[in-house]
Amino acid sequence: MLNLTDDGAKITLQSQPPVADNGMFWFGFALLVGAVAVALAMSLLSERLAIGALALLIVGSFIFNRQRQQRKKAMAGVISSGVLWIRPGELVHDNQGKREHIHLADGDKISLIDEQLQIVDGDDKRKCHISGFESMQEATVAKAILQGQTLSKRNVNIKMSDEQNDAE
Repeated sequence: MLNLTDDGAKITLQSQPPVADNGMFWFGFALLVGAVAVALAMSLLSERLAIGALALLIVGSFIFNRQRQQRKKAMAGVISSGVLWIRPGELVHDNQGKREHIHLADGDKISLIDEQLQIVDGDDKRKCHISGFESMQEATVAKAILQGQTLSKRNVNIKMSDEQNDAE
């Protein structure tokens, strides 16, 4: 929903269904299986093989956590729900009480892809990717305000029903 304010706009993004993140479940399951395997190795195998099995479990946990952190970093800057407060050169993303301020520099580029906005810096690194707009008009308004264009509230469509004519 788009509301124009004195210095910009407030846009409520449509909530996108969250991506299922069951990585912690699988990590816990793998850790449990690994711990049972290490316990069996300690009781059945020699000390060297048991220590090797324990080392394998530790290295596997480390690799899993590294991949999870890299996936989290790749998702940074992706906005698909919450409220955007947009002003020229700045936007504030409010998502369930957590606020993130994003300031645009002079070299930043804003592009409109379908109903999504993408903001990249001067080195073509993605700074922000915004989806969840209700319409193309909301995305276009957001881009225009971020680029410093001024909008007026004069072109407002109001649809009213004529209750007197309906009753007759």
